[in-house]
Amino acid sequence: MIQRIQSVYLGIVIVLLSIVTIGVDLFSFVTETTRYTFSSYGITEYSVETGEAIGKSFFPMFIGMIALVLLTFLCLMAYKNLERQFKLGRMVFYLYFFSVAGVILLANFGDSYLGLEESNREMGLGFILFVCGFPFTFLANTGIKRDKKLLDSLNRLR
Repeated sequence: MIQRIQSVYLGIVIVLLSIVTIGVDLFSFVTETTRYTFSSYGITEYSVETGEAIGKSFFPMFIGMIALVLLTFLCLMAYKNLERQFKLGRMVFYLYFFSVAGVILLANFGDSYLGLEESNREMGLGFILFVCGFPFTFLANTGIKRDKKLLDSLNRLR
């Protein structure tokens, strides 16, 4: 199982999504008086002068990330049945794509969601890790597809 390259790629995706799920900041909007920080648990408002939290709103993005981690783990463990692993891999890829698109849209238009007129956007480590995991799902799918194609050609020879 671990000797296959797609297992390594799926393991990298699981690690990156797990790091993002524990609450690393995805991005922030900074105004003159407040700083709004988005993480997988929600939006936290901080005072710029004192640095203490003013308010917090719950935004359950971590539930989707945990589901994505579990689905990726299920895809990793389905190595004996390549057809099922291929279907799960495609499902992980499409769900990850939609979640990355949603996070990018929230990063670009989040200041209007918060009602801020003038703010600076700062991308955090969580955003970088979240987006960097996406190509590994594609690479894992190409590895699964290559193995499936190899086994199908071997079955034709038998």
